[in-house]
Amino acid sequence: MSVRKPLPRWADIALLPMLNLLLAFTISGLVVLMVGENPLEAMRILLYGAFGYGEGFGYTLHFATNFVFAGLAFSIASHAGQFNIGAEGQAYLAGIGAIMVGLALDQTHWLLVLPLAMLGAGAIGGIWGFIPGYLAAKRGSHVVITTIMFNFIAAAIMVYLLNNVFKPMGQMAPESASVTNAGKLPQLREFWDFFGYAPVNVMMFVAIIALVGTFILLWRTELGYKIRTMGQNPNAARYAGISNSKIVMIAMTIAGVFAGMIAVNEVLGVQNRLVIDFVFGYGFVGIAVGLMGRNHPIGIALAAILFGALYQGGLELAFEMPAITREMILVIQALVILFTGAMEGLFRAPLEMIFTTLDFNKKSSEQEG
Repeated sequence: MSVRKPLPRWADIALLPMLNLLLAFTISGLVVLMVGENPLEAMRILLYGAFGYGEGFGYTLHFATNFVFAGLAFSIASHAGQFNIGAEGQAYLAGIGAIMVGLALDQTHWLLVLPLAMLGAGAIGGIWGFIPGYLAAKRGSHVVITTIMFNFIAAAIMVYLLNNVFKPMGQMAPESASVTNAGKLPQLREFWDFFGYAPVNVMMFVAIIALVGTFILLWRTELGYKIRTMGQNPNAARYAGISNSKIVMIAMTIAGVFAGMIAVNEVLGVQNRLVIDFVFGYGFVGIAVGLMGRNHPIGIALAAILFGALYQGGLELAFEMPAITREMILVIQALVILFTGAMEGLFRAPLEMIFTTLDFNKKSSEQEG
């Protein structure tokens, strides 16, 4: 009983994140209490704002769509042993592909625009993910450093392009021309009034397909097996004849493609033009989504909905409880990220001890019987 056993799969995927989340909300409740507000009432408002009415739920789904793509961008790379912090920059530059397709095909039909915009945005995002992957695989560069630096490079490129290339003549704001017809992706409110003015659009269904496709890729294909093997034991993968450098480059490219879908969702589904900072930090939150979801598509879907609810419910909470400022909402979100990401192992050792003790007692009972 001196050696702790790893947690059962269900406990690692479900129980551990739930305990971390409960601790995060408990401390958040103390923060709310410190400013003189009722934590239970604050939780009620947050949940109502996220799920209680159609428009709020639509915004939650919209945010969750972006978080799914960002979480998958982190997860694919993580399975290959790489820590992709570059989804922000990958999504940002991918906006170029999305807006170019949207403007070029604005007089056609959205069914033609959608796949081509995904192809254009995915290609640019994939290239921006491939380069750090190549540097890591062929030059030994640390992927964390390169992806962080590529975020800054992407930001600088976009500022230049929006001010000198995409900005229409005579316009002051640093943004591209707007799509007005087929380039605009249909929002679900066009088919169902339930969602009010929420910008959730057809990319939500693409996100669902991406989750299913990722599961099939990682656990039902040879490439997925190679990615997971390389991530878990590079030496064993190399011994088995797997090209680790090739797998790193492929995984980082796929990660960039997923990040590029954020651009399609935002540029053609919400903004209808290319604007400064349209990514809004989704790529960085995707890191927490991937970690909390244990890099599994089901976990990522649940974590994305949670963070979508925190974003939308937080906006409602700041409106209904003026004492809880926008900065405090960010603190609550940061606490969730802290305990589900950076400190996700806080409960791991105690849980392992508990499960090891239970297993030992069970075996002892069976031997006595």
